Amino acid sequence: MVTALGLLSATNVPNFKGIETFAGEQYHTGQWPQAVSFDGKRVGVIGTGSTGIQVITAIAPQVKHLTVFQRSPQYSVPVRNGPVSGKEVAAIKHNYNEIWAGVRKSIVAFGFTESTVPAMSVSADERRAVFERAWQKGGGFRFMFETFSDIATNPEANEAAAAFVRSKIAEIVKDPETARKLTQYDLYAKRPLCDSGYYATYNRDNVSLVDVKANPIREITPRGVVTEDGVEHPLDMLIFATGLDAVDGNYLRMNLRGRRAVSIADHWKQGPRSYLGVTTANFSNMFMILGPNGPFTNLPPSIEAQVEWIADLVADVRARGLAVAEATAEAEREWCDTCKTVADATLFPKAESWIFGANIPGKPNTVQFYPGGLGKYREVLAEVRGEGYRGFHLGAPQPAASG
Repeated sequence: MVTALGLLSATNVPNFKGIETFAGEQYHTGQWPQAVSFDGKRVGVIGTGSTGIQVITAIAPQVKHLTVFQRSPQYSVPVRNGPVSGKEVAAIKHNYNEIWAGVRKSIVAFGFTESTVPAMSVSADERRAVFERAWQKGGGFRFMFETFSDIATNPEANEAAAAFVRSKIAEIVKDPETARKLTQYDLYAKRPLCDSGYYATYNRDNVSLVDVKANPIREITPRGVVTEDGVEHPLDMLIFATGLDAVDGNYLRMNLRGRRAVSIADHWKQGPRSYLGVTTANFSNMFMILGPNGPFTNLPPSIEAQVEWIADLVADVRARGLAVAEATAEAEREWCDTCKTVADATLFPKAESWIFGANIPGKPNTVQFYPGGLGKYREVLAEVRGEGYRGFHLGAPQPAASG
């Protein structure tokens, strides 16, 4: 059995008091209907993660008024979407095989050359020039990984990148109080975000920002959202950009059972676990696409690596006349330890993020990805296969039951 349940597809709606009483329209960005009209409507958006930033930027010009309920400010850089010239398309096609070879050997698998230059090895003026070029070029992962090699690992380099984004917020946002609310001072160590004019959106007369960390949401009423200061924000539509129960969310919503009828929920009660991101102990012949502890990368190249590897395993096991493949508990434990060791060498665990399950109340805060990069991950997959599927128990088919 091969599961392809989606890494980011189990929606999360916080249990706000009175949510069921709201008389207007309610939507979650992860379950968006085909047609929604914003004309003349007062719209509230709860959440300012990647999707929240995108929806806020997109709908602000269409709504009568937009109220953004922000729990945590974000570091975001421009995405710079736009037309691609014929010359650029021709160059990509000409170098297609070379580009993909580079992707498969890279860290984040986005097709750009990742920097090998430490941020503090150049002058402050040169760092700012590098960041400015990246800001103009666009792309969140580019900004973190194409500029310098140690933004995700060195606190000093991380602060240099964060300070640059903070300076851009101060330049872009006209109202000082709104700029203050939008400015983040924690580590730049969540999923790198990018946008199509997010900060400039708050210069619009029809957009307001509510800091719900300082002024939490007390309840939702039929008319809108009430914050702790007693103010009711009147709304016709409420959009939850509150994220997803990432990685294991859809697995835990199924009654999957393995050996000795163990449920996946019990097996993962301390947090999702896997061997190589593709299988888990006690669940023989079950393979996962983008399961827990898989690579933290641009996902299509990781999907490709896992699909090809699983297909090879099935073919190899069949060719040996066997029919059972199951990860050992020891292999699973060692792989999870490896993921934690690699993650702890970065700054990512020091920031509260969905990457570690922090967005779901009560969810164990665990390492849910392998942060070592796609190139190294593919090497590990090749080594495991080359060693006759190290870490797996391979077994013969069970005899057929007699009639």
